[in-house]
Amino acid sequence: MTIEELLAKQEISELSGTYMRGLDRLDPTCLRGVFHEDATTDYGFFQGGPDAFVDMAMGALKDHDDNHHMLGQINITLDGDIAFGEVYFQAFHRVTNATGEKEDLFISGRYVDRYERRDGTWKIAHRSEVNDWARTEPAADVYFQSNTRSLRGARHPQDLSCDLDAIRRR
Repeated sequence: MTIEELLAKQEISELSGTYMRGLDRLDPTCLRGVFHEDATTDYGFFQGGPDAFVDMAMGALKDHDDNHHMLGQINITLDGDIAFGEVYFQAFHRVTNATGEKEDLFISGRYVDRYERRDGTWKIAHRSEVNDWARTEPAADVYFQSNTRSLRGARHPQDLSCDLDAIRRR
């Protein structure tokens, strides 16, 4: 593998991390930045371009108490200025069900992607989400009840990761 191929795979892999960060921090600018202008998406229940997708995702996640997406293996096949990827993920969502009770929703699956390098920059040209399994169970927060001073994640811009000056001061 050449240095150029390694760099391409790294740039493409970082798109998935940025995508997840955009979802978890509820940051539409971050999420939108991983897609080409004419990209397409297919999530089964939603098909559309990047702007409509970002609107849908922000709308779907805004009422969740928490979201946490984890990346697994990332398999990328390069073919010139086009690449294909299979990106494994697990997603945690704290939601309120129809009766007002808190539930933990876990979804695991893969993104099946086509990436394109345009003007020297790799971005997603098409993303499909394939869900492999899901599980819903009653919320369990014993840890946070007994560790009330624990640093907690938050949405953009309140999350600690969004304040580089605060991190520098630590």
